[in-house]
Amino acid sequence: MKPNILIPGVALAIGLGVGFGVGKGGGGAEGNSADLANEIRTRAGDRSMERNNGVERKKARTLDEIYRQPGQSNRVQALLDLYSNLGPGEFQAEAEKLDSLPFNERILASVLLFGKWAEVDPTAAMAFTDTMGMAGGFVRPTVLQGWASTDPVNAAKYYTENPAQFAMMNMMGGGRGGRGGMGMQGPGGIIAGEWAKQDPAGAMEWAKGLKTNSSEAMTSVVSEVAKSDPKKAAEMAAAMDEGSRGSAYESIAKQWGASNFTEAQAWANSLPADQRGKAMASAIAGLAQTSPELAATEIGKMTDMEARREAVPTVAKNYARADVRGSMDWLNSLDDNGAKQDSMREVMPIWAAADSGAAIGFIKGQTDPEVKNSAAETYIWSNRKSSVQEQLEVVEMISDEGSKRRTTGIVAARWMQEDKEAATQFINGSAAIDNKMKERLISGGGFFGGRGRGR
Repeated sequence: MKPNILIPGVALAIGLGVGFGVGKGGGGAEGNSADLANEIRTRAGDRSMERNNGVERKKARTLDEIYRQPGQSNRVQALLDLYSNLGPGEFQAEAEKLDSLPFNERILASVLLFGKWAEVDPTAAMAFTDTMGMAGGFVRPTVLQGWASTDPVNAAKYYTENPAQFAMMNMMGGGRGGRGGMGMQGPGGIIAGEWAKQDPAGAMEWAKGLKTNSSEAMTSVVSEVAKSDPKKAAEMAAAMDEGSRGSAYESIAKQWGASNFTEAQAWANSLPADQRGKAMASAIAGLAQTSPELAATEIGKMTDMEARREAVPTVAKNYARADVRGSMDWLNSLDDNGAKQDSMREVMPIWAAADSGAAIGFIKGQTDPEVKNSAAETYIWSNRKSSVQEQLEVVEMISDEGSKRRTTGIVAARWMQEDKEAATQFINGSAAIDNKMKERLISGGGFFGGRGRGR
């Protein structure tokens, strides 16, 4: 991982939060927003009164009333009640109110509102996304998944008849397991995954017939089946064309490795040589979810170095959650600096939060400049506990000048929140911070700039 990947990653996470952050789903091991919303909605009663700490009070009927209530769970329940009782013609008015909410509140309200609207009147919900500007492209996955969760046949028909409407999703999605570099899923994968929950054979038949992104959609079907029956999923993947099997095999291996690594390992070893390494790496990644130390041991047995490098970050992250020091020792023992570098974004935030001193010690001990730069920059971005002096010490370990400038700015911006006078003196005297950044930091604009609501 190149150190400067952090800034665009953060910017994209902010920019895509409303849509892909809350709208992705289907076919993957991660949480599924539509499933979550559906599950909560089934528990939402049409109560005219609500109880809070043993006291009954009148049920909130507007967004303003809802967000004045104490307790986040109360607000979620109230939103579910509000949206569950809307008629088809009432959703647009509620959707138009979302812009008035702060960003964090808008995310939750958006997934619940558009998920429910998609179940009641999906074509109207989809049409409304065309009036939302760029935000519409980010809400569309939520609408599509809500639609496919109840009526996959017509959701699929709409998608195939209106491909241009989903161009952005197709560009951002795809990749192994139907997911892109940021874990996003394309429209075909969303529909196929939801369809597979109801009719795997029908979903696979539809996925095979797609003119574009067919492989992604088929993999989404196979991945969904693998959650409950990996052997059946393996049979389905074997029937796919040769060029589409790789991502399907990896998806199956990860699901299978999490539930029964011995069986997954035996199956992966039976695959053709060119598919074996990546499938084994995925099986180990699955194993890491329950037995990270054992997964680390299994990685040591791998001979496919490229596949091993892909598995290391996932194993390292799960290992760090269970045993911070053990994960550090294990990563240090690896002779693959590329794998170490790739792992920093996953493990350093965990290490810094659990044992800041040990994390700094790991950074100091790195001899490879790329690993050290990646570890140090990630430490600065993720650390919330160490003193300013410790953070500046870490900044000085960075050899890449661009990375050093960015991290110096981050430390200075935080310092301004704690001790404005001392931070201002540091900023004015720093050669690493340019004049434009100095002016913005001292004026209170922060590292990213902008003070307006929603920025």
